[in-house]
Amino acid sequence: MILLACLVGYLLGSISTSYIAGKVSAGVDIREHGSGNAGATNALRVLGWRLAALVAVADVFKGILAVAFANLVTGGWPTALALSGLAAVLGHNWPLFHGFRGGKGIATTIGALLTLTPGPTLYALLVAVLLLAASRYVSLAALGFVTFAPIFQLFMHVHPVYTVVTIVIALLAYWRHRGNIERLRQKTERRLSLRP
Repeated sequence: MILLACLVGYLLGSISTSYIAGKVSAGVDIREHGSGNAGATNALRVLGWRLAALVAVADVFKGILAVAFANLVTGGWPTALALSGLAAVLGHNWPLFHGFRGGKGIATTIGALLTLTPGPTLYALLVAVLLLAASRYVSLAALGFVTFAPIFQLFMHVHPVYTVVTIVIALLAYWRHRGNIERLRQKTERRLSLRP
């Protein structure tokens, strides 16, 4: 059942909502515009804030649904729940249905972690919101979120497997954001704007 849960999680993650939104609304492949990333931030830049908001919500729900399905088929086995959340993030980042060219997985990570460890995740989200408000760098807020999520998990004594998987997801996020990190270092990263 754990394999089924991970497979469903990966397939859910592989549904690239920003790609679909770009094709349906404007007939464009969002990965060929803006930053080239198939995620909510690039959807904001290319498609506008309304579609970006829908993309973000849908991507969050991919993580929620992946963990919920694992809970249903495994009876709440923590390892299965954690790995299904990870699988959803992997699917978002490297989607089977879209040539393995996806996003950076932050919204899907939020959905999965909200379902697995809601308390620590909300605290980490608060840190991310504060970072975003102070800097207007979405990438910095995203990295702050994945950095503080496992720290808050440790302090709040969640199941160890959740923290291990969250650390793996954080490392993946840092890898996917390596270009952003370099631009932040060089002070050339784009700040958040609500205008496409």
